[in-house]
Amino acid sequence: MQKQTITRRQRPVSRLRQLALRLVIVVLVLLILWLLNKVNWVFSPLQQFFSIIGGPVVLAGVFYYLMNPLVDRLEKSKFHVHRTWTIIGLFAVILALVVLGVVLVVPLIQDQLTGLIKDWPHYWDSLINSTTAFWQDSDMKWLRDILNQYDTQLQKGLSGLLKNTASNTVGGLGSIVGSVTTVIVALVTFPFLLWYMLRDGHQFPEYVSRLLPQRLQKSFLTVLKEINDQVSNYIRGQLTVAFFVALMFYLGYLLIGLKFALTLGIVAGILNLIPYLGSFLAMVPAVVVGAFVSPWMLIQVLIVFAVEQTIEGRLISPLVLGSSLKIHPVTIIIVLLAAGKIFGVMGVIFGVPGYAVLKVIVSHLYQYWRENAQWFDKADRHHNVLADENSDNVNRKQDVDK
Repeated sequence: MQKQTITRRQRPVSRLRQLALRLVIVVLVLLILWLLNKVNWVFSPLQQFFSIIGGPVVLAGVFYYLMNPLVDRLEKSKFHVHRTWTIIGLFAVILALVVLGVVLVVPLIQDQLTGLIKDWPHYWDSLINSTTAFWQDSDMKWLRDILNQYDTQLQKGLSGLLKNTASNTVGGLGSIVGSVTTVIVALVTFPFLLWYMLRDGHQFPEYVSRLLPQRLQKSFLTVLKEINDQVSNYIRGQLTVAFFVALMFYLGYLLIGLKFALTLGIVAGILNLIPYLGSFLAMVPAVVVGAFVSPWMLIQVLIVFAVEQTIEGRLISPLVLGSSLKIHPVTIIIVLLAAGKIFGVMGVIFGVPGYAVLKVIVSHLYQYWRENAQWFDKADRHHNVLADENSDNVNRKQDVDK
């Protein structure tokens, strides 16, 4: 009886320790990333190197995780299809889909963009008229008086902004040319990387493990397998959810008669790759277009958004993603904010899978330390609180202990 009482009293302390350890790990990871970002003289060459090879490697990696399960399954099936023939077939299918998309989808997007440019003066005039009526309202006299006091400063600031914009135009054009060149190089080189990754990638873990001492090979392979599972689950899950999000928004906008439905749906699917924040960002252009059309259209757009969020949150995401990453939503938001601040757009997109990889490595190092530390109880040495951040799973384990 006394032992049960002590155990129950220790559970709040154990929960606090779990939370503290998770926060410490997150802070340490973010601190390391921040320090790496500050040491420019060491990592600037590496950043330039990865800026060149990063695009092709990322594209090849995404397609690898999408295609490799099918290649493995056909190779291990009763037909024993050779990997090379499967890869050739998949490349042919992808090429056919790309050609079909260029023939069918690109003209539709081009027509919608042309319509948007054509209708833009009407949208702009509507915005000017609404703004003018709002500005001339008698209730806005206090705001006009305040702005009149700073009229000179506003003019100077606007003039300086225009000068800076003009001076940066040439540099901006050079940057655009460089970006286009980088994209072209990535599109040309990534198929070759993908070919060799699909053909020889399954041998990589065994090959690397041979470079380590034999006593570490099993643990190393376990870590690599967990990292592979985390990344593959995230990539396949996010792309699947993004596809359904784009489809739902497209059908919803098409149903209510909103212009540019296909373009807005594709934009929504792409932005949905940003966890938690992407869907709300995708609503911005749709809300703007709907507001320019009519108040009733704006209400319909919001209804489409509410229906899509309900279906995605209640049905699609739980079925596709589930709790595969085992990362708490608060942790994801913190990682997104920090990675976006440090690495920009690429940090927002790849921050969560990068954190998942670091978490697997740190979790195994932490477990090794627990098993060899003397101040842990024997019952606690094999319980890794860092392996699962999902509060539902933690509470479920504690309920079982009760």
